[in-house]
Amino acid sequence: MSKEKENANDIVVWSDQFVTGIELIDNQHRELVDLTNQLYQACMGGNEQVVAAFKDTMSQMVEYVKYHFTTELELLKKINYPYYNDHKIQHDSLIKEILIAANEYQAGKKYTPHLFVRTLKDWVFSHIAYYDKGFAAFVAEQRSKGLLIDISP
Repeated sequence: MSKEKENANDIVVWSDQFVTGIELIDNQHRELVDLTNQLYQACMGGNEQVVAAFKDTMSQMVEYVKYHFTTELELLKKINYPYYNDHKIQHDSLIKEILIAANEYQAGKKYTPHLFVRTLKDWVFSHIAYYDKGFAAFVAEQRSKGLLIDISP
């Protein structure tokens, strides 16, 4: 699933700032980082490579984002996370960005892969480092009070 070594051509590098302390979520986030980097590396290649890689990676990204967001939101519901709706809005925003990028690309806009990968990079840095760390802090607090034991969705 996730690659463990860093590539010099990566646009997003996994670091401790992204770690939530929830293994399932962290593993899924690593996969999102990997997919973002795959798309970025494809954009650095030739035109035919971009076309093939963008379609393939975008398809993988759509499926994986659906899977990850479902997992994460089920977890947030299970723990009665007080900012669930705000978190869902953040997820819905990225889904819109993905759909817009896919539609623009199909409509022939050739710079879509480059713009989209930068959107993903920004989202990874902001969403995971801020929003997901927020629910991770909530989980840690609830665990410390003995209110959460099993948090698997």
